[in-house]
Amino acid sequence: MTQRARTTKVVRAGINSETQFGDVISPVHISTTFAFKEFGVVPANDYSRANNPTRSLFAQAVADLEGGSGAVATASGMGALTACLISLVPANAVVVAPNDCYGGTWRLLDALATRGSFAVRYVDYSHAAAAQAAIDESVALVLVESPSNPLLKVTDIAAVAALAHDAGALVVVDNTFASPIVQRPLELGADVVIHSATKYLAGHSDVVLGVIVTNSPSLQEDIAWWANCVGVTAGPIDAYLGLRGLRTLHLRMEAAQANAAAIAGFLDGHNAVGKVFYPGLPTHASHGLAKKQLHGFGAIVSFELKSLDAAKAFCNGLESICLAESLGGVETLLSHAATMTHAMMPNEFREAAGITDGLLRLSVGVEDVNDLTADIAAGLERALRA
Repeated sequence: MTQRARTTKVVRAGINSETQFGDVISPVHISTTFAFKEFGVVPANDYSRANNPTRSLFAQAVADLEGGSGAVATASGMGALTACLISLVPANAVVVAPNDCYGGTWRLLDALATRGSFAVRYVDYSHAAAAQAAIDESVALVLVESPSNPLLKVTDIAAVAALAHDAGALVVVDNTFASPIVQRPLELGADVVIHSATKYLAGHSDVVLGVIVTNSPSLQEDIAWWANCVGVTAGPIDAYLGLRGLRTLHLRMEAAQANAAAIAGFLDGHNAVGKVFYPGLPTHASHGLAKKQLHGFGAIVSFELKSLDAAKAFCNGLESICLAESLGGVETLLSHAATMTHAMMPNEFREAAGITDGLLRLSVGVEDVNDLTADIAAGLERALRA
């Protein structure tokens, strides 16, 4: 059989695999338990918290896209991160994390550090010296978010992975913002990739889901054991919806990235906008690295207005854009970091990371770009008057 493209494999995942009735689309296996054929012989699927055919199909499809050896599907992106931290970080070790990470990630790391599970060092990976100073032999896990949320910083994953491996640490990359269409961290030296599959992988804002992809069977086995043990594995209907969305990921990303590039260009230089954060812009600090490391520039655009009042004025009155948390759906969503996605992060952490009260984050969808641009232009006029 000829070697097929990864996108073809994902589109075809589970297609025409059911033998009893000839279903083209694989059915959803909602049974909580599965019968043993004989005493003492454990089947591949015995109880759905541990193993489920629909969940396994989704997980393997993501692993194929990422170039991994296997994957574990979880009930959410935070469930994916939790399973990694529990399984990969021993007591009293150190976790290194980005200083501008997602607010929910910061909350989990802070909560576990506060109760003494491990220590956390926050670092700006764009400064090589800072990364090198933070990663030493006390570190068990280096967590990378690239592009980062919400400032779209691109980390040199190969360089950070080399530092981490020299220190004996594992590297976990949150690839949610890029998706495996745009970036494949395992090929750059990462050990584990996680996704909030709620976002681009599922792509329709109708399911909460996560996934963990590993570069070795032993890592996958350890993570799967813990995911089953603490009960964070995904349900079969959620996995089915994730697989359904995954089949159009490459098409959605192509359309969304084209829209995002046009919108970033429109925002760049507008007199209401202080800064635009988009790796595709030549003015972006990570542009050179992004061109080398990414297969495209993603579909998230963040931009900074002059004040909180300007941000409020921009948000109130939108017609083609929804003010809502989350990202990666076919619809365009706008969020205000300081009061939404990063509201749980203390002011001093937000300020140190560069997350200001005027910062807005657009998850650009696949609508007509002229409608989106018109909505943004009207919002910017409101911001100028604020």
